[in-house]
Amino acid sequence: MNVAVATNDGLTIDTHFGHAREFWIYDLNDETATFLERRDIEQYCVAGQSMDSALGGILKAVADCQAVLVAMIGEPPRAKLAAMGVQAVSEYANEPIEAALRDYARRQAGD
Repeated sequence: MNVAVATNDGLTIDTHFGHAREFWIYDLNDETATFLERRDIEQYCVAGQSMDSALGGILKAVADCQAVLVAMIGEPPRAKLAAMGVQAVSEYANEPIEAALRDYARRQAGD
């Protein structure tokens, strides 16, 4: 399964969904996370305003992902992601990417 991660530093899940300018895409297989690529996106939140024009491109960029791991996310984009079958996960905010991905994979395997 593919998982998108919002990160600025490349080490932790430190970016709010609306502030992300790219998502790092990982392939999760059991508890192994393999980095695939970075996907550039238009920022959704600019100067405190939601840019609805950007949301469509963001949703398209993560359409093949099971989840998006972010530091925070508002309810409107969370609902849009859920409607297309992508889970918005903010419980790993500021945690190391690798550890968060392993834990997420472990939890999904237990479902």
